[in-house]
Amino acid sequence: MTSEAATASAAGAGVGPGAADPPDPRTALQDALRMAAVALEDAGIPFALVGGYAAWARGAPEPDHDADFAISEEDVPQAKAALAAAGLDVQDPAENWLFKAFHHGALVDILFRMVGEPIGRDMLARSDTMEVLAVRMPVLDATDIISAKMRVLGEHYCDFTRMIAIVRALREQIDWERVRDETAETPYGRAFLLLVHELGISPVGPATR
Repeated sequence: MTSEAATASAAGAGVGPGAADPPDPRTALQDALRMAAVALEDAGIPFALVGGYAAWARGAPEPDHDADFAISEEDVPQAKAALAAAGLDVQDPAENWLFKAFHHGALVDILFRMVGEPIGRDMLARSDTMEVLAVRMPVLDATDIISAKMRVLGEHYCDFTRMIAIVRALREQIDWERVRDETAETPYGRAFLLLVHELGISPVGPATR
């Protein structure tokens, strides 16, 4: 063995294959979710897991693109500091209703408005504390999850396939009367409610107009 090869061999001793490799995307996303939840909890910031992972925690299929948390706008500066201190890369996007935090490329969105409306402490208070990926955290109420998802349906995003899978899983947790009231002014939401009513998922359809 040459001296160069011996040096290289010694330098690599004790380092297993792939030891320095970053986590796979799913692991990175789950790690990011846990890190964000623990950081927000430790900072004493009222928050809730929302979006696809909140639906997953309640029984829906697991998402694969990002994780979402909701906080009140007044807590944004403290939340940014807490997530940065936890090792997440905090960034401000062009949108004025959220900020972003990254971990090995995995994205966590921190929302302080949903469907154009400020996130209030009353909505966060409706959350249930659940164990998600071995971390206990507040998870948004199922009705709030579905109502928000239905109100953002539109020409640029109208994925009924994924939504049907979510509402099938959460159907018994949802206050369908409240969903009908909150989505009454959204054409795509009304159309989706009609569809899931016809499919026997929702006990109510859109209100007569």
